[in-house]
Amino acid sequence: MEDYKDMYPRQEEPSDPPDPREDPIGAFPEEPDWGTPPEESGWGVPPEEPEAPTFFGDPEKSETPDYGWQLPPVVPPDPPISMNRRIYTLCAVITVLIFLLCVYCIGSDILHGALNGFQADQVVVELKTQEKPALDPKDKEVTADGEYTVRGVAEHVTPSVVQVYTFDGTDEAKLTLAGTGSGIILSEDGYIVTNAHVVQGDTFKVQMNSDDKEGIKAELIGKDVKTDLAVLRIRAKNLTPAILGNSDQTYVGENVIAIGSPAGLTNTVTKGIVSAIGRKVRAEQTSFRMECIQTDAAISPGNSGGALVNMYGQVIGITSSKYASLYASTYEGLGFAITINQALPVVKELIENGYVSGRVRIGITFSAAASEAAQQEFQDKFKKPMPDELKNSVWIAEVSEECDIHNTQLRAGDFILSMQDKPVRDYDSLIEATDGCRGGDRVTAHCARYENGKITYFDISFKLEEDRSGNF
Repeated sequence: MEDYKDMYPRQEEPSDPPDPREDPIGAFPEEPDWGTPPEESGWGVPPEEPEAPTFFGDPEKSETPDYGWQLPPVVPPDPPISMNRRIYTLCAVITVLIFLLCVYCIGSDILHGALNGFQADQVVVELKTQEKPALDPKDKEVTADGEYTVRGVAEHVTPSVVQVYTFDGTDEAKLTLAGTGSGIILSEDGYIVTNAHVVQGDTFKVQMNSDDKEGIKAELIGKDVKTDLAVLRIRAKNLTPAILGNSDQTYVGENVIAIGSPAGLTNTVTKGIVSAIGRKVRAEQTSFRMECIQTDAAISPGNSGGALVNMYGQVIGITSSKYASLYASTYEGLGFAITINQALPVVKELIENGYVSGRVRIGITFSAAASEAAQQEFQDKFKKPMPDELKNSVWIAEVSEECDIHNTQLRAGDFILSMQDKPVRDYDSLIEATDGCRGGDRVTAHCARYENGKITYFDISFKLEEDRSGNF
């Protein structure tokens, strides 16, 4: 066996340290070659977020989503709908539809009722006058003058004139007849115009003709004592409204017919002529002047509220026995009818509002100090004649507690000499002094008081009230 020393001879130690590059055993190993860096190769780096697919955009892009290296998402299929669920869904849909239908029906009824109420209170009937028509000459009731005969007028107009009954009380079993009058049908649905003095009661009934024994209960829509006009309504349909003429076309000497119910005799017809036009006649209750047509056609108690008709079958006036009664005790053949042109604005206001808007209320009851009645009353109260300086004034009989004038020092027995610096001596001058004023306006008045044989003067300031009562 050879000596191991011979097999592995001893080497001499070098004087310098070996160069690692030359001595692979003693040197640090070189870095291994790992190939391409991961950032460049793509391995181990998560892929970028794939761009959202474009389905309706650029045509160059694919219509199919590109999910890159990821698998497309798995969308689970909808679970099968059970029969019970289908039934429940159907029931729910039907319930919602029924609910919506109910809401629609209820809302429709409410809206319909509201519109009906609006129409009933605001714009119920269109009232307008008509010019004199050209009648058919072939009509046997048309004369050679182109007018109706009396018979022809009566046939056309009497269905539009009714009798009005006024009762005290509201209990049907205990009604007491208070008076009768007449009325004119204005619309197919039952609006009727009459005189305000006819409807002085609690319950009203309308008799359409002599065969109607019970009558139809009527509702008072509104009244205006100042102009002596009122509107009633009966719940009826398909009535025959009167044709309203143009009273400005009326001329003196024209033939006219009055239709009404004097003494309760329904549809009484009297004939006459137009005696005068444009008569300013005072109402008996308020002393307000109304423009009237004077006629010699008989107008008696019960005719009030009836129709004065021309020979074309047109209503040109509303008859009033109250105006005629001012002269009836002394003269005969004096009848008066309020012109339809002056009546219509008032009637429209009553239908729309139930009162005439724009009216003011002072809040006093008075009489002209110069009148014989006031002079006598003063004499009886003070045992002396009324002083001359108080005669050109109005004497106060009552001061209403509902009005602002009650808060002043004015009281019953005092005098108002002027208002708004305008002399006040009677009804007309008082109306003129407040002309243009509205409810809520403040006015001043110069007043006087007679006490202990002396006259004391004072001024007051008060607010006017809007008058909706119709009791002017």
